[in-house]
Amino acid sequence: MDNYRILVLEDEQDIRDLISFQLKAEGHHVTAVDSADKAISLLEKGEKYHLMLVDWMLPGTLSGLEFTRKIRQHRDYKEIPVIMVTALTQPDDVVAGLDAGADDYITKPFDLDVLQARVRVQLRANYTQLGAQSTPGNLIVKDILRIDTAKCRVSVSEQEVQLTSTEYKIIVTLAQKPGHVFTRTQLISQIQGENIHVTGRTLDTHIAGLRKKLAEGGQLVETIRG
Repeated sequence: MDNYRILVLEDEQDIRDLISFQLKAEGHHVTAVDSADKAISLLEKGEKYHLMLVDWMLPGTLSGLEFTRKIRQHRDYKEIPVIMVTALTQPDDVVAGLDAGADDYITKPFDLDVLQARVRVQLRANYTQLGAQSTPGNLIVKDILRIDTAKCRVSVSEQEVQLTSTEYKIIVTLAQKPGHVFTRTQLISQIQGENIHVTGRTLDTHIAGLRKKLAEGGQLVETIRG
């Protein structure tokens, strides 16, 4: 059983708790919030999800429909499957939800087995054949730095940065363990490989070049003396 990260956006606590319980019983990691504002706050902090269940009618500044439109305009989230779960049952509502970017539309009241089946369909369709597709597991986001390990791309403030193979290995190694202090020997063992030979002296040169290319993102790479 695969363990996916799922965001549940539902303002009715009983329904929110019920959906969360069912998804957790399937082995998924569930985050549940009651407003689009809270969901956006999580996304802005770099939280990553494989699927979102979104209620249409929500308190706060954004409805579920507006939230779906908003994330579909963001390159980091536009491919994440969205299932709209709502009490609005008219054909025009279904069309509006799908046009806003929802991948599926479930009306309340709903059968929990049907909900689980719809979730499985979306996860299977999007994540069983990944290839070079970017998924939440392939993305490392830290402040203005974004690393897509599936495509070996690094960007700072949404501007792609061209790195050498060694520089790329260094930044991925550091970003995968934020706050961890690596010795020179540990870093060298992580990045050493075919066509890459690094010594302690050249490592300093590579890191200096990496900082320069990252520009304002270079401050994320910190040297601890001694």
